[in-house]
Amino acid sequence: MSKLEIIKGKIFQADELRANLNIWRLLEKKIVFTNGCFDLLHLGHIDYLSKAADMGQKLIIGLNSDASTSALKGPSRPIIDQYSRSIMLASLFFVDAVIIFDDPTPLQLIEWIKPDVLVKGADYTIDQIVGSDLVLQYGGDVKTIEYLSGYSTTAIEKKVKATP
Repeated sequence: MSKLEIIKGKIFQADELRANLNIWRLLEKKIVFTNGCFDLLHLGHIDYLSKAADMGQKLIIGLNSDASTSALKGPSRPIIDQYSRSIMLASLFFVDAVIIFDDPTPLQLIEWIKPDVLVKGADYTIDQIVGSDLVLQYGGDVKTIEYLSGYSTTAIEKKVKATP
C-alpha cells in the first residue's frame, strides 16, 4: 500500500467513520473534534491542529466542502479544492480522520460523533461555538486554542494579491 493510499484511508464518509468511532470508543480513546475550511494550509493551522490533537488520542477534522467554504468566505474561496485540502490534512501524522461536510455549520457532525472534546480557535467564546451546549450537556469538554500570531489564510491571500 502506498503512502498516498494510507493518507486517503484517513478521509471518511459518515458511515465509514462510524465504524472507527465504535472501535475507538471500545478502546476508550479520547476523541477530539474540530472543524474549519483550512484553505491554504499554513503554520498557524499546523500549530492549532497539533494542540487540538494533544487534547486526546484521536483527532477528527470536519472540513468545510468547497460550497460551504465559498458560502462562508466569499466567491473567491476556497483557493484550494476540498480534495486537496482533505489530503493535506490527512497527511498530518496527528490527524486520525477527516470528514467533509456541506452544511454551514458542523452541528450535525458533532451530534453524531459526540466528541469528548470540541475545539475551536480562541476568537470564539465557548457560548459562540456551534455544538458546545450539546457537548457540555453530555459531559464532554469544550476548549479554545489561541491562534499563532501572524498566520492566516486571509493575510496570505492579501500578500499574494499585493505582490506585483
